Amino acid sequence: MRYLISYFLAALFLVSPTLLAEEEIRRVTVGINHAPPYRISTENGETGLYVEIFNEIAKRIDWEVRYLEAPFRRILRMMEEGEVDIMLGPLKTRERENIMAFVAPVFPPERKLFFYHRDENRIDQYDDLYGKRIGVLDGASYFEAFDTDQKLDKESVVRYENLMQMLIVDRVDVVVAPELVGRYMSGRAGAAILISPFQVPGEHSYIAVAKTSPVSSHHEKIMQAFEQIRENGVYEKLISEYRDPAAK
Repeated sequence: MRYLISYFLAALFLVSPTLLAEEEIRRVTVGINHAPPYRISTENGETGLYVEIFNEIAKRIDWEVRYLEAPFRRILRMMEEGEVDIMLGPLKTRERENIMAFVAPVFPPERKLFFYHRDENRIDQYDDLYGKRIGVLDGASYFEAFDTDQKLDKESVVRYENLMQMLIVDRVDVVVAPELVGRYMSGRAGAAILISPFQVPGEHSYIAVAKTSPVSSHHEKIMQAFEQIRENGVYEKLISEYRDPAAK
């Protein structure tokens, strides 16, 4: 009998990590920063294009999702420290690949636009950025030449809405932002904000999983669920609704 008990305990010990991992991923914690219309956090809950796409994916994997709102740079740190499992929408960079796996290029490419309030701050070519005070989101990546250019004068702030207000009161000359969030925020700034002719093509952003998270072993499930919502038309429907709000 003692032998049988020992054998049972040994077998339980061997399988319990797997069972525990399965139990842990019944619920996933997703870090988001407030950046309408991609990620919207209000007292009534979370929504936005990226959130709705991920909710459709999570529904098909049978995950319960808990959203945690924080500034963008803080979410990066929480990914590294294991406080959140998933991040929605980061661009892939070599530095970020050290702390997260870029599982699925789910979110559509967004052009990077340069917003201005005064005519003298219009950007017609990249070199026009030199000598300008450029507002950027703290911790964000835009495109490599811009991100690594040490000659540019960049002012980082935690929210795009704050950047647009800084633009209006001349605390910055230019704000760089992905197209949808930039148009959304500039349209609600309460003053005329214009878009420069110079623009940079976008690239897909990702569902990223913290390398320390149990979810990191479920990349394939995420991809399979994404393929399902793309094949049944849910994905394109959500994108068209956010690109054309009148269609909602």
